[in-house]
Amino acid sequence: MATVVSSPNIAPKPSLGLPGRRYDHLFFCAMSFVILATVFAGFARTYYLAGVFHAPLPSLIIHLHGAAFSCWILLFITQTSLVSAGRVDIHRQLGIGGFFLGCLMVVLGIMAATDSLVRSAGPAGRDPQAFYIVPLTDMLLFGTTLFFAFRNRRDSAAHKRFIYIATNALLIAAIARVPIAFSYRKVFIATLLSELFLLALVVYDLWSTHKIHRATLWAGGFLVFVQQIRLPIGKTAAWHAFAAWVQRLH
Repeated sequence: MATVVSSPNIAPKPSLGLPGRRYDHLFFCAMSFVILATVFAGFARTYYLAGVFHAPLPSLIIHLHGAAFSCWILLFITQTSLVSAGRVDIHRQLGIGGFFLGCLMVVLGIMAATDSLVRSAGPAGRDPQAFYIVPLTDMLLFGTTLFFAFRNRRDSAAHKRFIYIATNALLIAAIARVPIAFSYRKVFIATLLSELFLLALVVYDLWSTHKIHRATLWAGGFLVFVQQIRLPIGKTAAWHAFAAWVQRLH
């Protein structure tokens, strides 16, 4: 948390009546429950309401992947709730475990994506080799923003925004499975819908301080950039050659 040092010779800047950061805990706590509802709605039929560990998933790695990512969402809610309740001490203790859980999720995410590629699984009408870039870049986005969240753990405002955007990077799979009639461009539309969560953060930043926080700007820009360029890259011959090489290894 930044500390303001006042000087007796310099008059403090007058307050502009902005809300500032005092509503951060309410915003992030509320959005964590919106994220939980989104994830549950997306995976209810195939996972949560299908018995979780008894759900008819294709392999053990997919079960482990689902369990780890579910734990992350629950941890995200727990952490934002602890901050809202003023229990920052417990929040910090859980944060170390959360960082290691996040690292495990990156490994499991890559393994689950590769497992799906080998089984030629993926959205209906999608080339499995081209689609392979989506979960891999999700892990790139999540892992990168998680690293910066850990690095900025003493800067509360930046830390919580990096964590929020890291979690945002995981939502496309859930949104694409929500039982709504998407068009054949399901991944593209799910990507745009997931970016509404980022837009909510931008709007909150502008409302609270009249400027976009640097973490929101840089991490959000990175998120949008990668999500928009990956589908064209996935259609290239070079990417198909890479995906075919991964398939041959397994």
